[in-house]
Amino acid sequence: MEDEENVEEELLLVESELDDIQGQIKRLLDRQEELYERQSLLKALLEVSKVSRNKSNNKSSVILEDWSGNFPWDSQADDTRFNIFGITSYRSNQREIINAVMSGRDVLVIMAAGGGKSLCYQLPAVLRDGIALVVSPLLSLIQDQVMGLAALGIPAYMLTSTTNKEVEKFIYRALDKGEGELKILYVTPEKISKSKRFMSKVEKCHHAGRLSLVAIDEAHCCSQWGHDFHPDYKNLSILKIQFPSVPMIALTATATSKVRTDLIEMLHIPRCVKFVSTVNRPNLFYKVYQKSPVGKVVIDVIANFIIESYPNNESGIVYCFSRKECEQKLVAKELRDRGVSAEHYHADMDIVAREKIHMCWSKGQSQIIAGIVAFGMGINKPDVRFVIHHSLSKSMETYYQESGRAGQDGLPSECVLYYRPGDVPRQGRLNFLLFSQCKSSFHHYMCYVFDEQSSMVFYENCGLQNLYDIVRYCQSKSCRRGAFFRHFGEALQDCNGMCGNCASSIELRDIDATCHTKILVSLLHNLQLNDQRATLLQLVDKFKVKWKGLGRSNQPVDLKREEIEQLIVQLIVDCVLKEEFQHTAYSTNANVALGPLWKPALEGNRPVKLEIAVLGSQARAGGGDTTKGTKRSRMSDLEAKLDELRRELSSSSTGGISIFSHAVLSTQQISLLSCQKPTTEAELEKAIGKVKTKKYGGRIIELMRSHIADPGAGNGSDAKRKPKKDNAVIEHSVFVAVACAA
Repeated sequence: MEDEENVEEELLLVESELDDIQGQIKRLLDRQEELYERQSLLKALLEVSKVSRNKSNNKSSVILEDWSGNFPWDSQADDTRFNIFGITSYRSNQREIINAVMSGRDVLVIMAAGGGKSLCYQLPAVLRDGIALVVSPLLSLIQDQVMGLAALGIPAYMLTSTTNKEVEKFIYRALDKGEGELKILYVTPEKISKSKRFMSKVEKCHHAGRLSLVAIDEAHCCSQWGHDFHPDYKNLSILKIQFPSVPMIALTATATSKVRTDLIEMLHIPRCVKFVSTVNRPNLFYKVYQKSPVGKVVIDVIANFIIESYPNNESGIVYCFSRKECEQKLVAKELRDRGVSAEHYHADMDIVAREKIHMCWSKGQSQIIAGIVAFGMGINKPDVRFVIHHSLSKSMETYYQESGRAGQDGLPSECVLYYRPGDVPRQGRLNFLLFSQCKSSFHHYMCYVFDEQSSMVFYENCGLQNLYDIVRYCQSKSCRRGAFFRHFGEALQDCNGMCGNCASSIELRDIDATCHTKILVSLLHNLQLNDQRATLLQLVDKFKVKWKGLGRSNQPVDLKREEIEQLIVQLIVDCVLKEEFQHTAYSTNANVALGPLWKPALEGNRPVKLEIAVLGSQARAGGGDTTKGTKRSRMSDLEAKLDELRRELSSSSTGGISIFSHAVLSTQQISLLSCQKPTTEAELEKAIGKVKTKKYGGRIIELMRSHIADPGAGNGSDAKRKPKKDNAVIEHSVFVAVACAA
């Protein structure tokens, strides 16, 4: 028996050493990637140096790299930006990017959601002669943009599986013979990789000198290192080979250095001009709330948050763990039962039904979409005021992308994540069918993982590590915004109180959890010696029994159940413990096991601190979390009238073209008009530009004059719904939206 125990102990030590070696291999591979990136950069610099020297010898001008200077198209670009697109000024890096594209250079753009990526290729597409080809991964995203451009009078079309025959014939004639008006053509990557006919027509367009530029949206999908790898994106490499003289612009909201290097190589744009904008979204308020283990309580809290904080029916998204959760089990149906206008959206739905729901939400006819990750990348709605995560995201990149759907118009918006430690094994424990595939020379394995609803999740070689990164974000009591800066390798910036941790008056206390850790490790060690396993919840129960048996239940360091769960997850993230997945024919069980650093913890040589929140005097007096902030005001009467008018104008569009209300007037423009109250066409043009004034000016001016003459007429703002409940709600941080953004 003693020999068996020695063998078991030696086996654990061997497994621990193997884990250490695996960590060393990962560090070496990371270093290899850094060296590859440096090698690629040095080669590119050498090539640029040679080109510059050759041009200098030929007495040619050197390449201009100051993209903020003056250019011949400045006046036309400014006129188009304001009078056609209705945009009063450029956002950060937009002007420089547009100048680089207009100069014929290949460009890589890393720009946060809401930074204005679309304008970076749409404006050059309007200014340059010919047809711009835009590759985008999702139909819903393409539909949004085509409708928005059509509302501005820009001839934009899409060629997809849903395009009718007449439109398809028109597009092919425009590509082949230059017939008809076509400035921007949207396609999916599948059209590039699978349609020989289409590529033949594009080649003819190029040979005739009518292909003005190529834009690759969501470019991170090119790279297998990216969090949303799209196999058909690999075939986009043919575009630069076949059309080498056509400028290419690749755009994405998130890309690590590995992803950037990968997609530059894949798209064959080694000398591209790179524009990397900050990941900071100063208008977004980030908050993580403790999530109840009772599903109906979670829905109660979410419903009350929406009803109380967004009385004007502002649009929002609720992200769910699975398709089933979106639709039946919890979110959409339960929110409707509580008086919130909510619909579900996922890939298994009938395409007609899905498009109808998407259109209703985009037009403001329903308030909430309950969706999964694919929906987040497929929308172009600028006035999403809040994004709620009912469940944990799979990585920091994914959460940044999903939460970034909020506030793309630059106005204050909220990103709320409901978290409990029990969600960690749930996210990792997807019932799945595992396929492994060798990752080129690095011998990593990439897996496609399916949950019980066949929802495909792309699991990178470090999928669990990505999950633990977002867990650290959730459990941290430090600045939420700072977590993004650190993750994406950016210098820290001031949060300005725009996250729950920085704005909260809740006090934090570190407790010594070394003793608790020793008990947890000891319990798992005994289980492992007896060939037994425990889930996170089972381990919590065993710990509570053990703790009570030791007579420590009345000590000051006694932990609540949720704090024990928090400690276990912290130990998993810190490699003291680890998750093990046991696969059966019907399910996958997530168990907690000893990690590489279990032995120092068992011996008490690894001090463990657990950070817990305690109510300060102000919070105790108020009865809860007194997160700083002021209540959001309701729409003014005039803003409500303008909002109603833009909905009416969008629904009564002419020419059979359906448009969204935000394409008629943006939220900023409503605020601006509410302040300035223009009553003539000349005044209105200065606020919203010539195109919108020509199309909608008569009705807007009529409304303005009527409001000035009788401010109380048609006041329907008092008819807003009232909250059904005012209990079970944590006090949320809200803020006053900017009224006049001149």
